[in-house]
Amino acid sequence: MAPTSLRPNSGYTLLPFFDAEHQTLATALADWSGAQSIDETDDRRACRDWVRRLGDSGWLRYCVPAAFGGALPKLDSRALVILRETLAFYSPLADFAFAMQGLGSGAITLAGTPAQQAKYLSAVASGDKIAAFALSEPDAGSDVAAMQTVANYDANIDVISINGTKTWISNGDLADFYCVFAKTDMAAGSRGISAFIVDAGSKGLNSAEHIHVMAPHPLATLRFTDCQLPADALLGERNKGFHLAMQTLDIFRASVAGAALGMARRAMAEAIDHAKRRKMFGQTLADFQLTQARLGEMAALIDAAALLTYRAAWMRDTHTDMARYSATAAMAKMAATENAQRVIDMALQMHGGLGVQVGTKVESLYRDIRSLRIYEGATEVQQLIIGKAVLKG
Repeated sequence: MAPTSLRPNSGYTLLPFFDAEHQTLATALADWSGAQSIDETDDRRACRDWVRRLGDSGWLRYCVPAAFGGALPKLDSRALVILRETLAFYSPLADFAFAMQGLGSGAITLAGTPAQQAKYLSAVASGDKIAAFALSEPDAGSDVAAMQTVANYDANIDVISINGTKTWISNGDLADFYCVFAKTDMAAGSRGISAFIVDAGSKGLNSAEHIHVMAPHPLATLRFTDCQLPADALLGERNKGFHLAMQTLDIFRASVAGAALGMARRAMAEAIDHAKRRKMFGQTLADFQLTQARLGEMAALIDAAALLTYRAAWMRDTHTDMARYSATAAMAKMAATENAQRVIDMALQMHGGLGVQVGTKVESLYRDIRSLRIYEGATEVQQLIIGKAVLKG
């Protein structure tokens, strides 16, 4: 739980990118988040606890459409940005738990059959099922077309058999189901990928290999050995999985930027609080011009990233200039995560020795922010997306 003096300023929702309901959402969520306290020593138990709390309090309803228990008629990028920014301000793990519910079920929202949507989406919204998105492989991260996981059809018994390995899977060995992407035509590259829904208890799926990272999150490697699925496990059209994966990531890319903003805002709030209290040479740290200049730089970096982030979310929600949306979302993700890394580093430096003491907020933020510059498209991938868009004019 953050000190009452460290509360996110929801005044940004007064910008023209947002509507009245977004302002109400931001205020209510900040009130709720500030009152929560969870022991996050065990990241898996804590993540499950966060999903339960987020579900019970209705926040996971923003991950699915209203037809399946959602809060809004369709997925709203601005609401997702507000939710992730606010949750990340208080707890990056809470943000992680929320985001994975949306990302893990997003492909079902976009392309699921009515039966698939009815089975999974309402359970995601209530927190009764934990979702996961399984795309990356040991040799296929940014280069999705290089994936080697294969799904073979046996028409005689109407069964799909999956073999291969997925890794860096968020909620791995914690999720109740996985949206898995596999090759159904090995010769077709990205045009030969299909998506499938794999329940956690499926025979031939082993998720016991956990991955330990610098900022603890539930991650695992999934190994498929003749994992047999019914034909109706296919998600969307056969060989259209790459497009579906990219559509899903596009929805949530601006929200990754929102999470980075939340962490950056918390780092700056911690820096301001520390600067006002820290006594040095007969005055406070905040009285020094060098401190004021550094805080000014931090504020400008945050606001620049925020405007790019809110613009991207607004463009998607309003269908404004959608031909440029992918590049706009890439700009938001790149700027927000890179700027947040700089802001958090400056906040840590301002804390001096306390900044690197394990257990302090700026120390944990320093570890938390690092992965955001990699997952859901590394900064270099975002630069390529932007560069190609610029060349096309």
